[in-house]
Amino acid sequence: MEAERGGEMNAEEVLIKQAAAGDKAAFEQLVEKYKAYVLAIILQLIPDSFHAENVAQEVFLQMYISLPQYRFAGFRTWLGRMATRKAIDWKRKQRRIQEKEIFIPGNEQLPVQEGQDFVIEKLMRQEEAKQIRALCRQLPGRYQAVIEKYYFLGKSYRQIALEEKIAVKTVETRLYRARQKLKEKWEERNK
Repeated sequence: MEAERGGEMNAEEVLIKQAAAGDKAAFEQLVEKYKAYVLAIILQLIPDSFHAENVAQEVFLQMYISLPQYRFAGFRTWLGRMATRKAIDWKRKQRRIQEKEIFIPGNEQLPVQEGQDFVIEKLMRQEEAKQIRALCRQLPGRYQAVIEKYYFLGKSYRQIALEEKIAVKTVETRLYRARQKLKEKWEERNK
């Protein structure tokens, strides 16, 4: 039994090394293997499945970016910690947004400094969103459609699959590839 277990670990390590080296199929296998695990962790902190799925996407994007630095010391634990941190970050961000939306009775203005920071942050996000939308328009049509429907219109994989008349797995693949292409275009633009 121990030898069998070691074999599984070695196979997973090979898969991780391949994914870290840019093998998209290996990365997709890791995502498929750990998708339910990551989502289960996030759902404990974010009970809304729509937002939990979005955070899970961020976790896998972070995993992809961080794989080259992974030190082969408990992948499941490493990924679980990443999922927990992303969920906590999301909750903090939501709390900050809600706090900024709360007005003091009788005073419709936020304190000047906090209001200025909020306005600057909002303008920066809007500018980045414009740049990202412009880059999205440069993607091939099938990638552009899934990116817009998922991120800008907030549709689920299932909804997109029905509208595009494709399998849910195809939606996942197209989103993954579209994010890769966007990342490449973003890096080219910001050189």
